Amino acid sequence: MESNQPDLEARSPWSINSDKQVVKVSPAEAAINGTIIISGSKSLTNRALIIAALAEGRSEIKGILRSDDSYWCIESLKKLGISVVIDEETAVIEGCGGNWPNPTGELYVGAAGTVARFLPAALAAGNGTWTMNGSKRLCERPLAPLLDALTNLGAQFEYKQAERCLPFTLETQGLQGGKATLPGSTSSQFISGLLLAAPYAKEPVTVFIDGEVVQRDYVEMTLAMMASFGVTPEASQDGHSITVPTGKYQGHTITLEPDVSTCCYFWAVAALTAGRVRIEGINASNTSQPDIEFLDVLELMGCTVLHGENYVEVQGVPQIKGGFTVSMKKWSDQTLTVAAMAIFADAPITLKDAAHIRHHECDRISAICEEISKLGIRVDEFEDGLTVYPGQPIPELLDSHDDHRMAMALSLIGLKIENIQIIDPGCVSKTCPDYFDRLSALGVQIQY
Repeated sequence: MESNQPDLEARSPWSINSDKQVVKVSPAEAAINGTIIISGSKSLTNRALIIAALAEGRSEIKGILRSDDSYWCIESLKKLGISVVIDEETAVIEGCGGNWPNPTGELYVGAAGTVARFLPAALAAGNGTWTMNGSKRLCERPLAPLLDALTNLGAQFEYKQAERCLPFTLETQGLQGGKATLPGSTSSQFISGLLLAAPYAKEPVTVFIDGEVVQRDYVEMTLAMMASFGVTPEASQDGHSITVPTGKYQGHTITLEPDVSTCCYFWAVAALTAGRVRIEGINASNTSQPDIEFLDVLELMGCTVLHGENYVEVQGVPQIKGGFTVSMKKWSDQTLTVAAMAIFADAPITLKDAAHIRHHECDRISAICEEISKLGIRVDEFEDGLTVYPGQPIPELLDSHDDHRMAMALSLIGLKIENIQIIDPGCVSKTCPDYFDRLSALGVQIQY
């Protein structure tokens, strides 16, 4: 069987099991009943780290996610001369006020898509010359809309291989300010990246958004984080333009909420096993993370979802329900999760509006269809989604495609049948290095 070779250069010292070639997942021997705590949101972690580095004064970020993506973000900031001290899940950062202490250097960001979209703009707002590179897959992922916008605002890029992709050398004497236009359909991270740096331009920046924004909630997350550090952008009523005033972020102490994207896999464990999983530290009605909509789908499947003041608990059922269609536009990271669960539903499930995930760590729509088909399960693939038809899967060796979300979603299949094997379990270190250890702690049988 051919498999995608793991991009080991994307792994960090915070990785776990990066040397393991295959993991075998089998059902738990007893009912799953657990209460767990999940580390902070990856999206919030990297936004907070970069804003704190740009700020004046000291910031304390509590509840950071210790994963490959946050590691590469922190290492890049250190190479720029920023003091970052990590103690357990707290980061203390001495901000630079927008003037990077090291005006030259080489930065490596692993496979961290958020860092690749946030850091170029933050660099361009300063003064200096830096080379930026990433993993093989990250160098294939699109950056052109952001880099074009930064070029129009005064930054200069020299590309090493493909045009308007990593690796590149950035030379800048600050951003001029003015107007910039970005597409909404490719990635909200382009918009967030420019917004994060915009206060440090010489003049106010107005970002015009062409078309509907994919995952607008992540843009709102960026705006809220900016405001918490003292800069408040103004969005138009239709949401298609955002004006950022000039100014400087101020050092701030902030506690990050758990990563809801990671929580979803553990709630799925409860759903598929008729078990119970409670995750502490989440107020579902007060979170800005769009993947919280996964809970609505679990209720469609027949599960019971309990919303506490500081927790969310899911109680599963012996047979989950299907027979519905879901738009994944706002919370596309869970497309693979729902697809894996759909194998065990009582009717087909269709997932749509997720064409943009073809450009993530892998072509996620093609990859999940390929792996589900290996199990003898019917799946129909279309441009922006897929339909999964329930069936009795055959144990098989499955490929993670060097994608953390593929590996975590495929592991859910092993909750229901014996001997599901997944190539390259270490790729989960991108967002949840101890994922398989956590499954094991809940009683799921994990064997390397």
